[in-house]
Amino acid sequence: MMELGLVGLGKMGGNMRERIRRAGHTVIGYDRNPDLADVHSLRELVDSLQAPRVVWVMVPAGAATQSTVDELAELLSPGDIVVDGGNSRWTDDEKHAEELKAKGIGFVDCGVSGGVWGLENGYALMYGGEPEHVAAVQPVFDALKPEGDFGAVHAGKVGAGHFAKMVHNGIEYAMMQAYAEGWELLEKVDSVTDVREVFRSWQEGTVIRSWLLDLAVNALDEDEHLEQLRGYAQDSGEGRWTVEAAIDNAVPLPAITASLFARFASRQDDSPQMKMIAALRNQFGGHAVEKK
Repeated sequence: MMELGLVGLGKMGGNMRERIRRAGHTVIGYDRNPDLADVHSLRELVDSLQAPRVVWVMVPAGAATQSTVDELAELLSPGDIVVDGGNSRWTDDEKHAEELKAKGIGFVDCGVSGGVWGLENGYALMYGGEPEHVAAVQPVFDALKPEGDFGAVHAGKVGAGHFAKMVHNGIEYAMMQAYAEGWELLEKVDSVTDVREVFRSWQEGTVIRSWLLDLAVNALDEDEHLEQLRGYAQDSGEGRWTVEAAIDNAVPLPAITASLFARFASRQDDSPQMKMIAALRNQFGGHAVEKK
Protein backbone atom coordinates (compact mmCIF):
# COMPACT_ATOMS: atom_id res chain seq x y z
CA MET A 1 0.00 0.00 0.00
CA MET A 2 1.20 3.51 -0.69
CA GLU A 3 0.51 7.14 0.11
CA LEU A 4 -0.45 9.67 -2.53
CA GLY A 5 -0.90 13.42 -2.46
CA LEU A 6 -3.64 14.55 -4.84
CA VAL A 7 -3.99 18.19 -5.91
CA GLY A 8 -7.34 19.11 -7.47
CA LEU A 9 -10.53 17.37 -6.29
CA GLY A 10 -12.99 18.46 -8.96
CA LYS A 11 -15.17 16.23 -11.17
CA MET A 12 -12.28 13.92 -12.04
CA GLY A 13 -9.96 14.32 -9.06
CA GLY A 14 -12.63 13.74 -6.41
CA ASN A 15 -13.72 10.44 -7.94
CA MET A 16 -10.13 9.36 -8.48
CA ARG A 17 -9.40 9.94 -4.78
CA GLU A 18 -12.32 7.65 -3.92
CA ARG A 19 -11.28 4.90 -6.36
CA ILE A 20 -7.66 4.90 -5.12
CA ARG A 21 -8.88 4.72 -1.51
CA ARG A 22 -11.15 1.79 -2.34
CA ALA A 23 -8.03 -0.04 -3.52
CA GLY A 24 -6.57 0.35 -0.01
CA HIS A 25 -4.14 3.22 -0.55
CA THR A 26 -3.90 6.42 1.50
CA VAL A 27 -4.81 9.59 -0.39
CA ILE A 28 -4.33 13.07 1.07
CA GLY A 29 -6.16 15.59 -1.10
CA TYR A 30 -5.77 19.34 -1.48
CA ASP A 31 -8.19 21.64 -3.30
CA ARG A 32 -8.67 25.40 -3.21
CA ASN A 33 -12.23 24.64 -2.10
CA PRO A 34 -11.81 23.83 1.63
CA ASP A 35 -15.05 21.77 1.63
CA LEU A 36 -13.35 19.20 -0.63
CA ALA A 37 -9.86 19.25 0.87
CA ASP A 38 -8.17 16.99 3.45
CA VAL A 39 -5.44 19.61 4.02
CA HIS A 40 -5.47 23.35 3.43
CA SER A 41 -2.24 24.13 1.57
CA LEU A 42 0.28 22.46 -0.70
CA ARG A 43 2.85 22.79 2.10
CA GLU A 44 0.56 20.94 4.50
CA LEU A 45 0.01 18.27 1.82
CA VAL A 46 3.75 17.73 1.34
CA ASP A 47 4.37 17.72 5.11
CA SER A 48 1.67 15.05 5.55
CA LEU A 49 3.40 12.58 3.21
CA GLN A 50 6.38 10.36 4.03
CA ALA A 51 9.36 10.56 1.67
CA PRO A 52 9.82 9.56 -1.08
CA ARG A 53 6.57 11.30 -1.96
CA VAL A 54 4.30 11.02 -4.99
CA VAL A 55 2.05 14.03 -5.69
CA TRP A 56 -0.56 13.73 -8.46
CA VAL A 57 -1.78 17.02 -9.97
CA MET A 58 -5.35 17.21 -11.43
CA VAL A 59 -5.83 20.92 -12.17
CA PRO A 60 -6.65 22.74 -15.43
CA ALA A 61 -3.92 22.77 -18.08
CA GLY A 62 -1.81 25.86 -18.60
CA ALA A 63 -1.31 28.50 -15.91
CA ALA A 64 -2.92 26.51 -13.06
CA THR A 65 -0.73 23.47 -13.72
CA GLN A 66 2.38 25.65 -14.16
CA SER A 67 1.90 27.45 -10.84
CA THR A 68 1.25 24.15 -9.03
CA VAL A 69 4.41 22.57 -10.49
CA ASP A 70 6.43 25.70 -9.60
CA GLU A 71 5.19 25.57 -6.00
CA LEU A 72 5.82 21.82 -5.68
CA ALA A 73 9.35 22.29 -7.06
CA GLU A 74 10.07 24.46 -4.00
CA LEU A 75 8.33 22.19 -1.46
CA LEU A 76 9.36 18.68 -2.54
CA SER A 77 12.70 16.91 -1.98
CA PRO A 78 15.07 14.99 -4.26
CA GLY A 79 13.61 11.53 -4.94
CA ASP A 80 10.00 12.73 -4.87
CA ILE A 81 7.81 12.45 -7.99
CA VAL A 82 5.16 14.71 -9.54
CA VAL A 83 2.46 13.22 -11.80
CA ASP A 84 0.48 15.57 -14.08
CA GLY A 85 -2.85 13.87 -14.77
CA GLY A 86 -4.54 16.92 -16.28
CA ASN A 87 -5.00 17.66 -19.98
CA SER A 88 -1.66 19.41 -20.40
CA ARG A 89 0.01 19.83 -23.77
CA TRP A 90 2.93 17.41 -24.18
CA THR A 91 5.36 20.28 -24.80
CA ASP A 92 4.57 21.56 -21.29
CA ASP A 93 5.45 18.13 -19.87
CA GLU A 94 8.96 18.36 -21.31
CA LYS A 95 9.38 21.78 -19.70
CA HIS A 96 8.05 20.62 -16.31
CA ALA A 97 10.25 17.51 -16.33
CA GLU A 98 13.36 19.67 -16.89
CA GLU A 99 12.34 22.15 -14.17
CA LEU A 100 11.84 19.35 -11.62
CA LYS A 101 14.86 17.31 -12.71
CA ALA A 102 17.08 20.27 -11.78
CA LYS A 103 15.92 19.72 -8.19
CA GLY A 104 16.19 15.92 -8.30
CA ILE A 105 12.41 15.45 -8.55
CA GLY A 106 10.91 12.94 -10.99
CA PHE A 107 8.04 13.69 -13.38
CA VAL A 108 5.42 11.48 -15.04
CA ASP A 109 2.71 12.76 -17.40
CA CYS A 110 -0.54 10.81 -17.49
CA GLY A 111 -3.45 11.21 -19.89
CA VAL A 112 -6.64 10.16 -18.08
CA SER A 113 -9.84 9.17 -19.89
CA GLY A 114 -13.05 8.07 -18.21
CA GLY A 115 -14.93 11.20 -17.28
CA VAL A 116 -17.87 10.83 -14.92
CA TRP A 117 -17.94 7.03 -15.42
CA GLY A 118 -14.40 6.45 -14.16
CA LEU A 119 -15.19 5.88 -10.48
CA GLU A 120 -17.12 2.69 -11.21
CA ASN A 121 -15.61 1.59 -14.54
CA GLY A 122 -12.00 2.66 -14.06
CA TYR A 123 -9.93 5.20 -15.96
CA ALA A 124 -8.00 4.56 -19.16
CA LEU A 125 -4.44 5.74 -18.51
CA MET A 126 -1.64 6.69 -20.89
CA TYR A 127 1.60 7.68 -19.13
CA GLY A 128 5.06 8.83 -20.11
CA GLY A 129 8.29 9.05 -18.15
CA GLU A 130 11.40 7.23 -16.97
CA PRO A 131 10.78 3.54 -16.09
CA GLU A 132 11.86 4.02 -12.44
CA HIS A 133 9.46 6.95 -11.98
CA VAL A 134 6.60 5.04 -13.59
CA ALA A 135 7.37 2.03 -11.35
CA ALA A 136 7.02 4.21 -8.23
CA VAL A 137 3.54 5.33 -9.31
CA GLN A 138 2.45 1.89 -10.62
CA PRO A 139 0.25 0.95 -7.60
CA VAL A 140 -1.85 4.07 -8.25
CA PHE A 141 -2.10 3.32 -11.97
CA ASP A 142 -3.24 -0.21 -11.07
CA ALA A 143 -5.90 1.18 -8.70
CA LEU A 144 -7.27 3.63 -11.27
CA LYS A 145 -7.25 1.48 -14.42
CA PRO A 146 -10.26 -0.65 -15.48
CA GLU A 147 -10.44 -4.33 -14.49
CA GLY A 148 -8.67 -6.74 -16.84
CA ASP A 149 -5.60 -6.66 -19.05
CA PHE A 150 -6.21 -3.41 -20.93
CA GLY A 151 -6.81 0.25 -20.21
CA ALA A 152 -3.31 1.37 -19.20
CA VAL A 153 -0.06 1.86 -21.11
CA HIS A 154 3.42 3.23 -20.52
CA ALA A 155 3.41 5.08 -23.84
CA GLY A 156 7.04 6.18 -23.82
CA LYS A 157 9.17 9.13 -22.73
CA VAL A 158 7.96 12.22 -20.86
CA GLY A 159 5.16 13.79 -22.91
CA ALA A 160 4.16 10.51 -24.56
CA GLY A 161 1.20 10.04 -22.22
CA HIS A 162 -0.38 13.37 -22.99
CA PHE A 163 0.49 13.04 -26.69
CA ALA A 164 -1.32 9.67 -26.79
CA LYS A 165 -4.33 11.14 -24.95
CA MET A 166 -4.34 14.10 -27.36
CA VAL A 167 -4.50 11.76 -30.38
CA HIS A 168 -7.22 9.73 -28.59
CA ASN A 169 -9.26 12.93 -28.27
CA GLY A 170 -8.63 13.82 -31.91
CA ILE A 171 -9.99 10.42 -32.95
CA GLU A 172 -12.95 11.00 -30.63
CA TYR A 173 -13.72 14.30 -32.45
CA ALA A 174 -13.84 12.51 -35.81
CA MET A 175 -15.96 9.60 -34.51
CA MET A 176 -18.46 11.97 -32.91
CA GLN A 177 -18.64 13.98 -36.14
CA ALA A 178 -19.36 10.85 -38.19
CA TYR A 179 -22.20 9.77 -35.89
CA ALA A 180 -23.57 13.33 -35.95
CA GLU A 181 -23.51 13.59 -39.75
CA GLY A 182 -25.18 10.19 -40.15
CA TRP A 183 -27.84 11.14 -37.61
CA GLU A 184 -28.64 14.41 -39.38
CA LEU A 185 -29.02 12.66 -42.76
CA LEU A 186 -31.32 9.99 -41.27
CA GLU A 187 -33.46 12.70 -39.62
CA LYS A 188 -33.70 14.57 -42.93
CA VAL A 189 -35.33 11.89 -45.10
CA ASP A 190 -39.02 11.00 -45.02
CA SER A 191 -38.54 7.27 -45.50
CA VAL A 192 -36.78 6.64 -42.16
CA THR A 193 -39.48 6.96 -39.51
CA ASP A 194 -37.56 6.03 -36.34
CA VAL A 195 -34.00 7.30 -36.35
CA ARG A 196 -33.47 6.57 -32.67
CA GLU A 197 -34.23 2.87 -33.17
CA VAL A 198 -31.88 2.74 -36.16
CA PHE A 199 -29.09 4.01 -33.89
CA ARG A 200 -30.14 1.49 -31.21
CA SER A 201 -30.06 -1.37 -33.71
CA TRP A 202 -26.41 -0.58 -34.47
CA GLN A 203 -25.41 -1.35 -30.85
CA GLU A 204 -25.21 -5.10 -31.55
CA GLY A 205 -23.33 -6.88 -34.29
CA THR A 206 -22.25 -3.85 -36.34
CA VAL A 207 -18.73 -2.68 -37.09
CA ILE A 208 -19.55 0.87 -35.82
CA ARG A 209 -20.73 -0.16 -32.38
CA SER A 210 -18.87 1.72 -29.62
CA TRP A 211 -19.28 3.40 -26.26
CA LEU A 212 -19.87 6.68 -28.11
CA LEU A 213 -22.74 5.02 -29.98
CA ASP A 214 -24.18 3.84 -26.64
CA LEU A 215 -23.95 7.41 -25.32
CA ALA A 216 -25.66 8.71 -28.49
CA VAL A 217 -28.56 6.31 -27.87
CA ASN A 218 -28.71 7.47 -24.22
CA ALA A 219 -28.96 11.07 -25.43
CA LEU A 220 -31.73 10.21 -27.93
CA ASP A 221 -33.63 8.34 -25.19
CA GLU A 222 -33.58 11.54 -23.13
CA ASP A 223 -34.51 13.85 -26.03
CA GLU A 224 -35.48 11.92 -29.18
CA HIS A 225 -34.80 14.68 -31.72
CA LEU A 226 -32.35 16.68 -29.56
CA GLU A 227 -34.81 19.57 -29.58
CA GLN A 228 -33.69 20.80 -26.15
CA LEU A 229 -30.12 21.45 -27.34
CA ARG A 230 -28.51 24.27 -29.25
CA GLY A 231 -26.22 23.25 -32.12
CA TYR A 232 -23.10 24.75 -30.60
CA ALA A 233 -19.99 22.69 -29.73
CA GLN A 234 -16.92 23.85 -27.84
CA ASP A 235 -13.47 22.34 -28.22
CA SER A 236 -11.21 21.79 -25.21
CA GLY A 237 -7.84 22.18 -26.96
CA GLU A 238 -6.68 18.65 -27.69
CA GLY A 239 -8.30 18.65 -31.13
CA ARG A 240 -6.41 21.81 -32.09
CA TRP A 241 -3.15 20.40 -30.71
CA THR A 242 -3.65 17.18 -32.69
CA VAL A 243 -4.06 19.12 -35.93
CA GLU A 244 -1.04 21.32 -35.09
CA ALA A 245 1.07 18.20 -34.42
CA ALA A 246 -0.08 16.73 -37.73
CA ILE A 247 1.10 19.86 -39.54
CA ASP A 248 4.44 19.83 -37.69
CA ASN A 249 4.98 16.17 -38.65
CA ALA A 250 3.49 16.35 -42.18
CA VAL A 251 0.92 13.65 -41.36
CA PRO A 252 -2.41 13.95 -43.25
CA LEU A 253 -5.36 14.13 -40.82
CA PRO A 254 -8.33 15.09 -43.02
CA ALA A 255 -11.13 13.55 -40.93
CA ILE A 256 -9.93 14.88 -37.56
CA THR A 257 -9.19 18.32 -39.04
CA ALA A 258 -12.63 18.50 -40.67
CA SER A 259 -14.33 17.57 -37.38
CA LEU A 260 -12.50 20.38 -35.57
CA PHE A 261 -13.46 22.90 -38.25
CA ALA A 262 -17.09 21.69 -38.07
CA ARG A 263 -17.11 22.73 -34.40
CA PHE A 264 -15.86 26.19 -35.34
CA ALA A 265 -18.67 26.42 -37.91
CA SER A 266 -21.21 25.51 -35.21
CA ARG A 267 -20.47 28.82 -33.46
CA GLN A 268 -21.50 30.96 -36.42
CA ASP A 269 -25.13 32.00 -36.55
CA ASP A 270 -24.75 33.15 -40.15
CA SER A 271 -21.77 31.79 -42.09
CA PRO A 272 -19.66 34.61 -43.60
CA GLN A 273 -18.12 32.06 -46.02
CA MET A 274 -21.52 31.02 -47.33
CA LYS A 275 -22.35 34.66 -48.08
CA MET A 276 -19.39 34.70 -50.48
CA ILE A 277 -20.39 31.31 -51.97
CA ALA A 278 -23.95 32.63 -52.56
CA ALA A 279 -22.60 35.84 -54.10
CA LEU A 280 -20.31 33.92 -56.48
CA ARG A 281 -23.09 31.51 -57.55
CA ASN A 282 -25.22 34.55 -58.31
CA GLN A 283 -22.41 36.23 -60.29
CA PHE A 284 -21.45 33.36 -62.57
CA GLY A 285 -24.73 31.48 -62.86
CA GLY A 286 -27.43 33.97 -62.03
CA HIS A 287 -28.46 31.76 -59.12
CA ALA A 288 -30.88 33.37 -56.71
CA VAL A 289 -29.53 34.84 -53.48
CA GLU A 290 -31.51 35.14 -50.23
CA LYS A 291 -31.60 38.60 -48.71
CA LYS A 292 -31.88 39.11 -44.94
